[in-house]
Amino acid sequence: MQRAQLLRDSFLNMDAFHKHIVIGTAITAGVALLYIRHRRRNKVQTIPIGEGWWGAGERIQSEDNNIYPFEVQTTDDEIKDLHERLDKSRYTDPLEDESFQYGFNSTYLKTVTSYWRHEFDWRKQVVLLNKYPHFKTKIEGIDVHFIHVRPVQKKNQKVLPLMLVHGWPGSFFEFYKILPLLTESNDNLTFEVICPSIPGYGFSEAPHKQGFNSLAAARIFLKLMERLGFSQFYLQGGDWGSLITTNMAQMKPLCVKGLHLNMFMIRKGFKVMMSLLIGSYLPFLVGLSREDVRRLFPFFEKTMWPILRETGYMHIQATKPDTVGCGVNNSPVGLAAYILEKFSTWTNLENIALVDGGLERKFSLDDLLTNVMIYWTTGCMVSSMRFYKENLGGDLDKRIDSRTRIFVPTGLAAFPGELAHTPKLWAQTKYHNIVSYTFMPQGGHFAAFEEPQLLANDLIQFVRKVEH
Repeated sequence: MQRAQLLRDSFLNMDAFHKHIVIGTAITAGVALLYIRHRRRNKVQTIPIGEGWWGAGERIQSEDNNIYPFEVQTTDDEIKDLHERLDKSRYTDPLEDESFQYGFNSTYLKTVTSYWRHEFDWRKQVVLLNKYPHFKTKIEGIDVHFIHVRPVQKKNQKVLPLMLVHGWPGSFFEFYKILPLLTESNDNLTFEVICPSIPGYGFSEAPHKQGFNSLAAARIFLKLMERLGFSQFYLQGGDWGSLITTNMAQMKPLCVKGLHLNMFMIRKGFKVMMSLLIGSYLPFLVGLSREDVRRLFPFFEKTMWPILRETGYMHIQATKPDTVGCGVNNSPVGLAAYILEKFSTWTNLENIALVDGGLERKFSLDDLLTNVMIYWTTGCMVSSMRFYKENLGGDLDKRIDSRTRIFVPTGLAAFPGELAHTPKLWAQTKYHNIVSYTFMPQGGHFAAFEEPQLLANDLIQFVRKVEH
């Protein structure tokens, strides 16, 4: 206090000239501090790429970097075993007037099983899966599977590399309807698409060691793109694919020309809390649009309750994945119920009130069961579940933390059926170069599978803005 008083007295006793010098110096210092803070805030930050080894046993000194063609196959024994298990399935009768409120309705499950057993043609679907070229390559000790679709380039047409990344309980097959929309364009722009299977999913080998999370997957996919000869490329993802591609942009922003997401996770902060407190009453004060308000409020009914109701699986898979995984990995009917229930409510939350879960309103049983068969024939259900434990085990906040900002051009497609809506205002706390934010007119969590044309259109318009 005495020192402050002395400084104040000294200032008051100065002549006008020296007072101006002191005031000018203080203003200059303040402006400098604000500038430094601004530079730090907008400095491109990166996540360390790191290194890993996920193969069995000790790490080998030299790894085979070759890329090998791969073909999806089946056998009579595989199909016979499936049919025998389907024939021996046991069911529990649903409660009276039950739809999907208790999970997958067993009456409709019998219908799905009957179709699977007597009408679904796995050999035909294998031919469909092999429509596009499949490959495998060894990265960090494990085989990484991907499809690589090259367009037939037309005159004066720009070809841009694009990686599409799926999530759970999906697979690379989710993108089969959007692939021709991206690679068979007659316009002046088209894509060369790489669509990998996350390690532990589908035909990618499962990690043999603990700790394989989104950062490890991001690093492996960056190495894959480098091995394929791409120094710059676009990324698109939803679900886990959203986090993986975001991590890729955080690791090597100079390689990512643009990042397009149909699900975007942010860490809740002050801005979000203020939006929730007063957004439904005075949305203009917190930067919410009318559509944001319509999708967010009433908050408990439209956001909190659906998340609580739909994420029970997450707590199981983030703690004891091998236990529940053992059951569904040995029962095709249990596997189908566990997976397809997500394609019901995550497509439209209102489907919970329908006896058939609304599954065939947006998908065919052939498409749904093909995705299930990818899990069944590869036995990857347990390893896909483990991805939750590895990601939710302690440092997820750090990987979705807004302090590790993304400055690459970003396009966000907000589908109304997604479990939780993220307004552009919130997304800007993490994604600092949002080139495109679209309120999609319809569609849910599995955007590429459900609304391929809408997603393709939004992705293309985003890329055009970036390339302009």
